[in-house]
Parts: sequence; structure tokens; C-alpha cells
Amino acid sequence: MAFQTLPKRSVDGIRALTAIEDLERLRLAARGAGEAAFDWTIADDHIDWDGAIDLLALHSDPARMSRGAEFRAWMSHAGRERIDAILRQASLEDNFFEIEFEVLSAMGTVWLELRGVRIPGPAGQAERVAGVLRVITERKREAQRLTYLATRDELTGHLNRTSLRSEIARAIEISKAGATNCAYLVAAIDRLAVINEAYGFGAADEVIVTVGERLASALRASDVIGRIAGNKLGIILGSCTEAEMALVVERMRDAVRGEVIATRRGAVSATISMGAVWLPSDASSGQEAMLRAEEALDRARGAGRNGFWIYTKSPQREMARLRLMAIADEVAEALETKRLVFAYQPIVCARERRPVHHECLLRMVRADGTIATAGHFIPAAEQLGLVRQVDRHALEMAVAELHAYPEISLAVNVSGTTASDPSWLTSFIHFVRANNGVARRIIVELTETAALNDFEESSRFISNLRELGCMVAIDDFGAGFTSFRNLQMLRVDIVKIDGTFVRGLSTSPENQIFVRTLVDLAKNFRLKTVAEWVGSEEEAALLESFGVDYFQGYYFGEPTLAPPWKSAPAEHVQT
Repeated sequence: MAFQTLPKRSVDGIRALTAIEDLERLRLAARGAGEAAFDWTIADDHIDWDGAIDLLALHSDPARMSRGAEFRAWMSHAGRERIDAILRQASLEDNFFEIEFEVLSAMGTVWLELRGVRIPGPAGQAERVAGVLRVITERKREAQRLTYLATRDELTGHLNRTSLRSEIARAIEISKAGATNCAYLVAAIDRLAVINEAYGFGAADEVIVTVGERLASALRASDVIGRIAGNKLGIILGSCTEAEMALVVERMRDAVRGEVIATRRGAVSATISMGAVWLPSDASSGQEAMLRAEEALDRARGAGRNGFWIYTKSPQREMARLRLMAIADEVAEALETKRLVFAYQPIVCARERRPVHHECLLRMVRADGTIATAGHFIPAAEQLGLVRQVDRHALEMAVAELHAYPEISLAVNVSGTTASDPSWLTSFIHFVRANNGVARRIIVELTETAALNDFEESSRFISNLRELGCMVAIDDFGAGFTSFRNLQMLRVDIVKIDGTFVRGLSTSPENQIFVRTLVDLAKNFRLKTVAEWVGSEEEAALLESFGVDYFQGYYFGEPTLAPPWKSAPAEHVQT
């Protein structure tokens, strides 16, 4: 059978139709992606647009957008500088680029992204620029929101602890370069726990916000303010003398105590105590400045409410500071070299006396091989801002262990410092969501104080965890001032009775009454209970008779670096 050859004219026609179809497909793809394609010939300054050309309607006169000069004029100054630099390039290579810029439209400010290629002429000059344009306003706003959350305290809008520490370091360098003095102060709202109890956590938040606003209004334009903890705000006073600092401090204290604070629950009277440190003479880094200002604050509080103290060096405090700094350096090195590990302690079912899950207790393997418990290094990590990295490392280790051993369940702790950091809590949720397959085997433990320090943020964090399938426990319950009504509002699953009420329980009628009451209340709120520090069968039997659900203590198992599942195949491990 012979094949008939098509005439050349027919072949050319088919090719032309194919080209038209390809062009239409590209046009539809650009329109579907919400992108406007452009081809800009530099010689005549003409732009051909295609695809989602309704983007051009953002311009007040879209017809003029066929000219490159008009397109440039529409860009923000920064965008115009970028495109001009690309056009000025002299190169025989095709240069690809991305530019983000703002424009003004009837809808307000809009962010656009220009992605394209600069096509050179024979001499290397720009001959054409082709690419696509799309709206990225929502993406930019989300990026700005995340940046804000990473640098700002969500409640007050002031800088967060990490950002403020960086600002202190910058202030120290500026003072050194200019041979001037500056100061860092920490202000603590007096008796905020009493306000919590009397008016509720919502009112306490209103007090924190108002105090922050009043402090900020009393500062000079060059000064900086941030929130560093639940009831504490940090202030950097730029170049100042002793007289100027005294004046600003008195102005701040007057601003806070001068008028009552109106909250939705009633009027609240507030005062602040303050500690200060001179920079750079008495501290050489942001961490050191924060630590020494806290020391001064402790002295101010020792004199009662509304006190003020300036840090002065003492040999004893200097030795304590050096010990703290040495521990912090050791923690940082342990993080780097993976020497922070878990000791696992079983949580035992009271009725069946078998482990149901294990708590992950942090340990640091020192350079000499000795083991340090969390109590030896976590306080230093909290004071010097390392605890966020420590808690993140702990979460990652726990999740890795859960992936490796599908039959185990683990409890991980969140420290008080990180529990008050919204951006860290958000990153915690994102990490658990990314490892959703193990979420149902995670119990997150928060201390009673940390959970109620920022009630609204804790409530949101706990709700997100429970939606992912995690359980939530309140640790050291009974050591603070929580009511069971607050626990019900937080929707936790488990309360862990503070060990100080369990130790020696059989010989303490007062503790027996207290523990029995806690357990009865927990049952009414459908909360499971764990008794900590159980040290004998006699205590266990007594707790079981009270209705306690689980035991934890040396009698049922000490924390160990080598848990049972490490020496058994994963599929046979019982939890």
C-alpha cells in the first residue's frame, strides 16, 4: 500500500493550526492561573498582554498599559529600580528574574509579582522582556502576619522577648561606638495573680495591655518597649544620663498608678515594680542585660509594691551569673551535639498496675558522660532564652520515637516560657500536624501556672491539639490557684496531682482530704487523674481507694534512658 504525500501547503496549514492551538492552550492556562502574560519590546516600548488581562483593570487607565513607560510608572519606587537595573544589564545571556512590587488601585494597595526573562539583542542590550504578572497580595499579607507574630507579642503588640533581646544588643553596640550610656529596665505588674483571681483572666489581660500602653506613652521617641513574660515588660532607654533615667522611670510609674484601669469586670488599680541595668558598663550582651535587670527587679520587689532598683555588681551575684552562663553554654553545646536525651518514666494504670504511656523527661549528657536532670539546666535555659530550642528539640525527639515504635504513647512537656509564646505554640501545632500519624499517641503536659498565664492563648493551643488527636494534661495540679472551672474551660483531659501532696500521704490526714477532694472534683468534670511521686504500695492502695486513675513514681519505675521497647521488637512492645 502506497502512502499519499500531503501537499506542502497542507502541511504548513496543519502546522499553523497546531501553533494556534498551542497558543490558545497557553492563553487558557495563564487565565486559569490568574496570570497576565506580557511581551515587552524595548525598541518601541510596546507591551502585548494576554491571559488574565483583567489584572490590568487595577490600573486607573488600562489602555495606557500597552506602553512600558506607563507600566514602569505604575510600579512602586523599589520595583521600578529593579526593572531599570534589569534593562540596563549588558549580557548575551537570557536573564531570568522575579520582582515583587506594590501598586495603587481602586481597592487600595495591591502587591504584584513579575516573573520573566530578559532577552538580549546582538550587542547584549535588552531587546525584549517577556513573562507573567500576578496578584500576590494575600501571600504578602500572610508573610507580614507571620513576621509580625515572630517579632511581636500578640497580646500587646509590643516586641516579644527575642526581638527585644536583639534590640538590647544593638543598643549596647551603638552606646559603645558613641561612648554614651543607655539602660535596660524590666517592669513587672504588681500582684497580677491577685487580679487574676479577683477579676478573671480576661481582666488581667486588659490590665497588661493598658499598662503597656501607658508605659509606651511615657517613653521618648528613641526608646523601645517589649513584653518579655506574662506580667513583665522590658524597656530600652536610648542615650541617657542618670537624671534622665530617673525622670523617665518616675513618669512611667506615675502613668501606671495615676488612674484606675477600666476593665469589663470593673475598675482595677495597678502599680509596677522596676529593675534597671546600665549599659554597656554593667552588661555586655542582651542576655546579660536581661538577667541583671531581673536581679534588680527582685531587689525592688523585696521592698514591696511600686519599688525601683538599679543593678550593682556583687561578687556573690557575679558568681551566680557566671554559673548560669556556663550552664547556658553547656545547654547550647548539648543541643548542637545531640546530647539532650530522654529518660522515660512509666505512667501506670492504677487498677491493672501496668504502664499505659511514658513521660519523656529531659536529661543532658555532659561532656564527661555524667547525666544532668532537667532541674539543673532548664531554669538557666529559660532565663537566657534557650528553652524554645530545647522544647523544639524535645518535641522532635518524641515524634521520631513515636514513628520508630508504633505501639508506644509518650507525654512531652512544654515549659512555662514557651507556653506564653504564641508564635512558638503555632510552630508546635504545625509540626504535630505535619506528623499527624502519631498525634493520637502524644500527651502534651502543661504546668498549671503556664496554662493559666495566658488563658486565651492556652485555650486556643489546647483546642488545636485536641483537634489533631493529642491529649492534654495539666502537670503539678494543686500547686497553684486554679479552679476546676478553669480546667473545664480549657478542655484538658488529665490532671496530674502535685507530688508534694502524695509523698507521705499515708501519714498525713490533711493531704488525704485534699487529694480525695481533688479526685472527686476531677471525676465530676470527667477528667482522668495521675498521682505523682508514688513511693510505696501503701500510698498506691490509698490513692486507688480514692479513685485515682494512674500512678507515677519511683515505686512503679524510675526514669530510664533504656526503656523496655528499646530492647524488644517494636511490634511486641506493650504500652
